[in-house]
Amino acid sequence: MTKNGDTYNIMIGHQETISFSKYSELYDMLVPKNNTLRKINDLVDFSFIYEELSSKYSSTKGRMAYFPIRLFKYLLLKTIFDISDVDVVERSRYGLSFKYFLDMTIEEPVIDASTLTKFRKLRLEDTALLELLISKSVALAVAKGIIKSDSIIVDATHTQSRSNSTSSIEFLRYRSKNLRKVVYETDANLKDQLPAKNTDDIVENEMTYCKELLDCLEERQTISSLPKVSEKINVLKEALEDVQEQRDLSKDQDARIGYKSKEESFLGYKTHIAMSKERIITAAIVTSGEKGDGPVLPTLIEESIKNGMTVKSVIGDRAYSGKDNLVYAKENKIKVISKVNPVISQGARKKKTNLILTKMLICLSVLLVI
Repeated sequence: MTKNGDTYNIMIGHQETISFSKYSELYDMLVPKNNTLRKINDLVDFSFIYEELSSKYSSTKGRMAYFPIRLFKYLLLKTIFDISDVDVVERSRYGLSFKYFLDMTIEEPVIDASTLTKFRKLRLEDTALLELLISKSVALAVAKGIIKSDSIIVDATHTQSRSNSTSSIEFLRYRSKNLRKVVYETDANLKDQLPAKNTDDIVENEMTYCKELLDCLEERQTISSLPKVSEKINVLKEALEDVQEQRDLSKDQDARIGYKSKEESFLGYKTHIAMSKERIITAAIVTSGEKGDGPVLPTLIEESIKNGMTVKSVIGDRAYSGKDNLVYAKENKIKVISKVNPVISQGARKKKTNLILTKMLICLSVLLVI
């Protein structure tokens, strides 16, 4: 391992080493062809992952890295089964369907969970994987005849900034709730023995509650040793570590104040999504929170077309029926199915007092965050 400043160089080869095993025929015997993971692995060519991530590694310096395609597949398994880094690696130790999906020989040793954690946090930064995955998904769906429509549905979702304490609290509460659920299913009598839930909106108190919950359950090994409970314990531990790490980082300078409604604001981002009627995502764009939904429509359409989608109509709320979008749609022979924006139907009505008040509230919110 070669140190360069404060970082370590990791070397990657041009292809994964092919391993042969006398036990390989067991896959055909024990992993049926209709197994979901087998079907995904046989259907999708993941070589684009290597092409995208190879720039993150050195080809001449440092120790040899694990092949990025396998690490990326680990993350897919982690997402599909909603388990921690520790448990996805542990399942790949003995689960034949996992081994098959990861292109491992049956007797091949697994990676250390810390390797996956580093890959998840460091190697996937500043990559265009989202666009690549969407493009590959659409191409595959079109080729297999899954997408038959020529319409896209557009919408925007709100994403809280990493530095937003509310987002961290919601994340921890979601994970602790899932843990309590499996515990109650196992032993309902434990309900009165677990620590009282945190009810305020202070992230430090929520973290303290989660730690107390973990300590309480780990003291009861008859419960915590059960696979379905231990997996949720590990997921909550991982969530705590991620939240702590995010809190140790500086404030998110790219996040902006946005509005879910006239009264409700949030600090973060918007994810603008286009999907086919078959619910296949055809384009996704992330903007800062204050950006409007409407101006993104032409880009969503163009990205969907670039990814292989035929677009003859767009379905969305009235945020997408602004004048510029209607002109763009007419020029490109695309039908916009949406309520007409009131600015067009009723004319613009300036409310100077409300505008000044809104700007003042935004400034106050920014100052509170800083």
